[in-house]
Amino acid sequence: MQFQLTEEHLMIQKAARDFAQNECLPGVIERDEHQKFPREQILKLAELGFMGMMVSPDYGGAGMDTISYVLAMEEVSKIDASVSVSMSVNNSLVCWGLEKFGSEEQKQKYLVPLAQGRKNGELYIGAFLLSEPEAGSDATSQRTVAEEKDDHYVLNGIKNWITNGNSASVYLVMAQSDIAKGSKGINVFIVEKDSPGVTVGAKENKLGIRGSDTHSITFTDVKVPKENRIGGDGFGFAFAMKTLAGGRIGIASQALGIASGAYELALKYSKERKAFGKEIMHHQAIQFKLADMATRIECARLLCLKAAWEKDQHLDYTLSSSMAKVFSSETAMWVATEAVQVHGGYGYVKEYHVERLMRDAKITQIYEGTSEVQRIVISRSILK
Repeated sequence: MQFQLTEEHLMIQKAARDFAQNECLPGVIERDEHQKFPREQILKLAELGFMGMMVSPDYGGAGMDTISYVLAMEEVSKIDASVSVSMSVNNSLVCWGLEKFGSEEQKQKYLVPLAQGRKNGELYIGAFLLSEPEAGSDATSQRTVAEEKDDHYVLNGIKNWITNGNSASVYLVMAQSDIAKGSKGINVFIVEKDSPGVTVGAKENKLGIRGSDTHSITFTDVKVPKENRIGGDGFGFAFAMKTLAGGRIGIASQALGIASGAYELALKYSKERKAFGKEIMHHQAIQFKLADMATRIECARLLCLKAAWEKDQHLDYTLSSSMAKVFSSETAMWVATEAVQVHGGYGYVKEYHVERLMRDAKITQIYEGTSEVQRIVISRSILK
């Protein structure tokens, strides 16, 4: 068993770290405050090949492994989770599903520009549309309907909490085509954002990841060509579950990065701030906080890398990805909160960054499967 990264992995990690420090850190507080979508940062990520990291070069991707993806996600998330969530959705939920299950025609038309993150010089990314106003964790309760017609489907419904909702060019939409069949009646479709009948709702005013554009999307009699259905009839729910299993590695890595970023800031501050005549790092109360932070982060990192390794080895990574996601997200929330505490009053103001990391951490316990859903997945697996 090897615990050392390869030279290639270290190079990717450094490239991601340099990008985060040089491109994401400047202006991150202002983007958060003004809810500004990090378009320029994502375009530069695309130039690095990080918007289609795991996609084969045959389809415009970088051809990297999942471990590389975890490393890059952690580094970017240390600085700006609003950038990394767009990176995660495009890689894990959109590109992976298209490459794994899409037709050759779909891959050539949509996957190639999505993996490159641009088309004709403009930003070109995707979004994953599963959640609805009354179908969050209970994803089988889809009310968006895709009615089959002659050579197309007619799509009607509303999707909620859509990351990249306004900035995406392509949507992967889960919709019910046969209610009587329940989850086996759900299909998944590629829908272009500029299709007639597609309406983007107002941007959500969120607690955290405020730079990320989260919207509701409404479909009103949207015509979708039959060739834009992914997989066989009724494959939509299985597609969503298989895709989300990999997506959880991305969000676990995001949570790991938020935790790591908060810890590094707390460690640095503890060496600078003095109280009772000495730097606070010399007080055991702070030392124990830092020790617990470092330990939990290392545990989270190992879980993320294990899930990534299993995925790269074509093993069943459902259990590992759920374990990584629930542990990393709860670690992120705990570490970020403790980092604020280490900073004291300064931790409560924006210029020290840790209050933003604490706000960003919370969503990792909710999206792409809540902590409660992860525990359902884990318990079902271990009780088989």
